[in-house]
Amino acid sequence: MSIKVAIVDDDEGIRSSLATLIRRSPQFEMAGDYPDAETAIKEIPRKAPDVVLMDINMPGMKGMECVRVLKTQLPAVQFLMLTVYEDSDSLFASLKAGASGYLLKRTAGARLLEAIRDVHAGGSPMTPQLARRVVQFFAKPAERTEPVAQLTAGEKEFLDQLANGYAYKEIAERMKISIDTVRSYVRTVYEKLHVHSRTEAVVKYLRR
Repeated sequence: MSIKVAIVDDDEGIRSSLATLIRRSPQFEMAGDYPDAETAIKEIPRKAPDVVLMDINMPGMKGMECVRVLKTQLPAVQFLMLTVYEDSDSLFASLKAGASGYLLKRTAGARLLEAIRDVHAGGSPMTPQLARRVVQFFAKPAERTEPVAQLTAGEKEFLDQLANGYAYKEIAERMKISIDTVRSYVRTVYEKLHVHSRTEAVVKYLRR
């Protein structure tokens, strides 16, 4: 089944480029593209996409506020922020609003498609540098909790790799396992830690 993707960006050139990338990829389906947050809020609930690529800085309502509004209506939809800004404030504000990932607009097409698959599968794609900032911001010493104590050695190694910001494909290569095994780790780790995203899993693991 294809992944339905919507795009929200005030830059017509970027919207067109992203839409072309999605349409040329057999695993994806375009669910619409919108020039501003106000239009997106009206149209996206009717289209019911799986993933929304959201610009942060737009005239009128900003992308983070658009995510906050849409997430209350469409809790199952995953939002992936695309921006030119690699700063902690925008990153944390986006995550608090309900976004599940955060990538720069200069991200290569192949990496972006992988990120869409990743966020659709329950991950939180972002650059290694930004992932490390999240870990550093939230990680605080705490007593080992029972869910973390239940993790296997392989699951702990998988979480160590996540904490270092590696993508699933990179983790498979580094651990010398298949991508299907990595996805199996995602499911079991999320279930054991009672979390729903990559960021939550890493934070809960590091606070053990």
